[in-house]
Amino acid sequence: MTGANRLPVDQILKGCCIEIMNRLPEKSVDVIFADPPYNLQLQGDLHRPDNSKVDAVTDHWDQFETFKAYDEFTHGWLKAAKRVLKDTGTLWVIGSYHNIFRVGKELQDQGYWILNDIIWRKQNPMPNFRGTRFTNAHETLIWASKSKDAKGFTFNYRAMKSLNEDVQMRSDWLLPICNGKERIKENGEKGHPTQKPEGLLHRVILSSTSQGDIVLDPFFGTGTTGVVAKRLGRHFIGIEREEKYIRLASKRISLADKFDDNIIAFTTSARQQVRVPFGAIVEMGLLKPGTVLFDAKKKVRAKVRCDGSLICDDQEGSIHKMGAHVQGASACNGWTFWHFEKKGSLEPIDTLRKKARAKFTN
Repeated sequence: MTGANRLPVDQILKGCCIEIMNRLPEKSVDVIFADPPYNLQLQGDLHRPDNSKVDAVTDHWDQFETFKAYDEFTHGWLKAAKRVLKDTGTLWVIGSYHNIFRVGKELQDQGYWILNDIIWRKQNPMPNFRGTRFTNAHETLIWASKSKDAKGFTFNYRAMKSLNEDVQMRSDWLLPICNGKERIKENGEKGHPTQKPEGLLHRVILSSTSQGDIVLDPFFGTGTTGVVAKRLGRHFIGIEREEKYIRLASKRISLADKFDDNIIAFTTSARQQVRVPFGAIVEMGLLKPGTVLFDAKKKVRAKVRCDGSLICDDQEGSIHKMGAHVQGASACNGWTFWHFEKKGSLEPIDTLRKKARAKFTN
């Protein structure tokens, strides 16, 4: 029985996130995305220069009597999250300056290991109407594994690089806030005061999960995590206390469509792909022993031996060692250096590795 069959996947569970997470099976979810209350400590209403009232976060769920009460709440939900998270899983938590440093301290106190802090820089932040401070133009995300020694967590480096026009993705993300048609409204009012943009969750989920993974959101709100997870072929578990948000999220998710599998697929990094030794190419008959290999300009040649090694100039060794030898180099990627002849043209032996890999994974 798979993890997805044991868990209440693709559902919104009503109640306290700590109590519900403690009822879920231990080490059962792949990633947690948490957008906890910010504890904004607002003092009175906030008005624009024209004296119109700003629609700020004044809901009861964001209010805590003291910092100590907030810290105790943070301790409780992070402890429950760590229990339900797989050893190979990771946790994302987003916050503002009001709470993110307190959350970060608690993360480290509980043994989580911070992998990155991400700055979400807002393209269109709300201005500081009183003119007494800098405009709050960013929020911070912390990405953490369960421990310093955690291994095997997912990071889709190549996908992030592709998303960023083939440049390595940085830890400062410039994205607009949630507005326009994406903003959920009810009776002309915002459905949720801190609804996160789908673009932000797209990047979070695409970077740190695989197709079929389970993403848990303990502060589900209007369901942005669920919408993006569904589209990307992931499962979600949402936990939410407020009936209003559950109703809005349920409707929103029901209208979201899953992308086709060929759209969801993306380029994986070399470390994520099945390892194929050159000897497997020979064993599978994709290259016969005795085949002559060449460099791209056909200046050097070597013969394939039955054990997957090459022989050239009375020297023998792996495709990498012999590629380095003929160039007088310290190292070489033999997969791209050596070529075989096919219908009068040269093809890199890496094309054969791709064929073999496809057989291994199908």
